[in-house]
Amino acid sequence: MSERPRIWFERPLLPDLVAEVETAVEILGPGTPTDPFHGIETAQGIVAGMLRYNGAVLERAPELAVISRTGIGVDRVDIPEATARGVAVCNAPDAPTTSTAEHAIALLLAVAKRLRWSEERLRAGETGLYASHDGIELHGKSLGLIGFGRIARQVAALAQAFGMTVQALDPYVGADAMGDVDQVTSLDELLATSDVVSIHVPLRADTSGMIGATELEQMKDGAILINTARGGLVDHDALLAALEEGRLFGAGLDVTEPE
Repeated sequence: MSERPRIWFERPLLPDLVAEVETAVEILGPGTPTDPFHGIETAQGIVAGMLRYNGAVLERAPELAVISRTGIGVDRVDIPEATARGVAVCNAPDAPTTSTAEHAIALLLAVAKRLRWSEERLRAGETGLYASHDGIELHGKSLGLIGFGRIARQVAALAQAFGMTVQALDPYVGADAMGDVDQVTSLDELLATSDVVSIHVPLRADTSGMIGATELEQMKDGAILINTARGGLVDHDALLAALEEGRLFGAGLDVTEPE
C-alpha cells in the first residue's frame, strides 16, 4: 500500500475534520508565527489561503506537485514560478460565491444605512440621532457591477430584490447572458451612471489599480463603492481623498492593500 500523500495546510483544519482527513493524507502544517511556511519542506500538495507562494517558498518544497487555493483568485501564487517547477495550481471557483455575494450586500447596507456611525453615536450617548441620520434607501438606486461572474450574478439578484436596477460591465460576457441586467460597454459609462459600484474582477496586471483618482472622480456625487474582490484593484489613497472630500457617500471594503 502506498503511503498517504503529504499535504501542507496553510490554516488549521477544523477539529471535526481531522480524523476524516487523516485517513486520506498525512497532515502537515500550519506554520508558526516566526515561519508561516514551517513544515512545508516535505509537502507534495498545499491547501493554500492568503499567504503568498513565490519562487523562494516553492524552492523549500522540492516534492511539491500541486497548490490548491481555497478561494477563487490565484493572484497570491506566482504562476510562472510554479509552472517552471511543474507545480499545478488549482482554485475553488464555486466555494465562496454565496458568502461573498451576501457579504457585498451586507457591506452595502451597512454603508447606506450608516450602521457603524449610528452605533458609535448611540453608544456614546448622543441624542437627536433621528434628526441627523442621513442614511439612504436603496430602492430605485442603480447598482453597477464591474465583472459579471458567479459572485456578481448573485449580488445582482439580491440587489434586484431590494428594488435596485442593475447594470454590469464584463467584456467576457455577452448581452444575451446578462438576462435582466443591463449591459454597459465602458467603465466610464458604468461609473457615471451608477449610484453604487461593486467590484467583482480578479487582480491581474491589467486590473491592478483600475479604480484610481480619475475613476473616482467619474463616479456620481454621493455614490457608494463596494469591494469584495482584491484590495489592489483600488488606489486607497485616492479613495480616502474622495471620502474625506465628501464626493462619495461611503465605501464598504472587505479587502485592502495591503491586507
